[in-house]
Amino acid sequence: MPDDATTNTTPLADKLAALPDRPGVYMFKDAGGTIIYVGKAKILRNRVRSYFRGEGSEHPRVAALQEKIADLEILSTDTEIEALILEANLIKEYKPRYNVSLKDDKRYPYIKVTTNEPFPRMLVVRRMRKDGARYFGPYTNVKGMRETLKMLGRVFQIRSCNLVIPSPTKRKYRVCLDYYIKRCPGPCEDKINEAGYRSLIDAACLFLEGKEETLIGDLTARMETAAAAERFEDAAAWRDKLRAVESVRYTRQKVSAGVVIDRDVLALARAGRLVSAVALQIRDGLLIGRQAFQLAADENDTDQEVLTAFLKQYYLHSPSIPDEIYLPDHCDEEDLIADWLGNERRRAVKLFFPQRGERYELLEMAQTNAKLQLNELLTQKAATAVRIPDSVYQLQRDLRLNSPPRNISAFDVSNLGETDPVGSLVYFRDAKPLKREYRKFKIKTVVGRNDFAMIGELVSRYFTNLVEDGSEFPDLVLIDGGAGQLSAACSALDALNITDVPIIGLAKRLEQVVLPGDGGESGPTLSIPKSSPSLRLLQRVRDEAHRFALTFQKSRRKKRVIQSELDSIPGIGPARRQALLTAFGSVSQIAQASMEDLKTKGKLPQRHAEAVYNRFRFPA
Repeated sequence: MPDDATTNTTPLADKLAALPDRPGVYMFKDAGGTIIYVGKAKILRNRVRSYFRGEGSEHPRVAALQEKIADLEILSTDTEIEALILEANLIKEYKPRYNVSLKDDKRYPYIKVTTNEPFPRMLVVRRMRKDGARYFGPYTNVKGMRETLKMLGRVFQIRSCNLVIPSPTKRKYRVCLDYYIKRCPGPCEDKINEAGYRSLIDAACLFLEGKEETLIGDLTARMETAAAAERFEDAAAWRDKLRAVESVRYTRQKVSAGVVIDRDVLALARAGRLVSAVALQIRDGLLIGRQAFQLAADENDTDQEVLTAFLKQYYLHSPSIPDEIYLPDHCDEEDLIADWLGNERRRAVKLFFPQRGERYELLEMAQTNAKLQLNELLTQKAATAVRIPDSVYQLQRDLRLNSPPRNISAFDVSNLGETDPVGSLVYFRDAKPLKREYRKFKIKTVVGRNDFAMIGELVSRYFTNLVEDGSEFPDLVLIDGGAGQLSAACSALDALNITDVPIIGLAKRLEQVVLPGDGGESGPTLSIPKSSPSLRLLQRVRDEAHRFALTFQKSRRKKRVIQSELDSIPGIGPARRQALLTAFGSVSQIAQASMEDLKTKGKLPQRHAEAVYNRFRFPA
């Protein structure tokens, strides 16, 4: 990197010279235009130019970033809090290489309560919108969320249909089965008014908020009011709801006493680039939820940097911000983050870093959960890395191999008559296609239709390349064909003095496995039961090789046909050929086009239109 990038006459230097003295977000891009880092600044000029002072950074990640910066883009904001929100949104959108980001690409679900409707519903959605509805979540335990939703629908009789019901109803609907089994109060037939239905929704929302003490008091008051008015059926209904809520409440863990406030407890556990983050949600002194996330971070990122990034991304779209947040350590920009969360909540939010007492015990609980989650992730990762599918072991037993054939290479050829002969190689690892190892071959040495010789050429060329590159041989070679194709492949391997690679053929007609014999000849056949996982694996690999070869052969033939028909016409080059195909759709449509269509629809000059017209109407 030059000593002073701003003295260079590159476009990047011009952008650095024009940086404003105001808050905003900056995005660094590499030579390919990919966003590799997103950052925010209180003063863009000072922060961005610090990357181009000439001295290398002591932080390995920043030093690596500096070497890759090729371009810059900035977005100015009015305040630093706006810049912080924009930074979090852009990191979530682009997931830059040098930012700490949530590893899962999926969006975690929310429970949406459509309070913007007269008779609200409760839905599962993946995105929050500013539409007047209420949102709860996000929920990383999707199964638990759906169980909660099911319970609320049963206890509070929240309607599950998609009817748009105005209030008062202008048209009459017929109640469905849910009404008769006490799962819906029947607003579609005016069985309940808007106020009565809204009371059910309010109770369900209190439960989702974790305000169970408030909810129990509210349900008790409604029950007593109904009983005092001698509406005993209504009182019994509120009593049943009260009992259901209390039964759920007693299954939750009470974690704090004294002042009852909303709290979130965040903790991290790390192993290399893998980070497990856990958020415990405490409402009314009860632990109502645990959200677990997986993050990707550079090994050189500090815990403070990772914690800061997680805080921003976790609360970016959180519909519930508590009074207090407990953190394991101080983080960068903690005052700014507290101000941002307070503005979102419209009430002060305090960040605590407990060292002793009740708050520290809660933090220890969160850290224990984070470590357990990390151990699960590491165990899953290790199991995935070494797990070999049962079909591979079964194939080892059926073929009597010394080791499981984890890596399988399969060859096939395709040709139409004597034109455009091609070959293919597909590669499967642990019973799954590994497409980066696929190879296409144009037949070079074989003239005429000779599938045996073509297979021999493919095997010879492929293994010659492996030997020259010093690459490992596959555990098993599969030839699409019978005895003749297998003999040709064995001869090709013998010519290269390769004798330690298991090789078989799979004949299409009877689905029999052909085994190699002595002296490069094919040997006996092996019949594997059609229901065997090993035969199904071989068939899947063989069919994929056939598909890949056929696709390549068709593309070559199509290209040759187009070239032979259009490229031989004077004045029709690649650009005009593509324009004609785009306009008419195919060569046959071009051949049937009139002179006027060629000039108007095909946008050809007079003499070129005449050349195309005459080529198809009056072929030489």
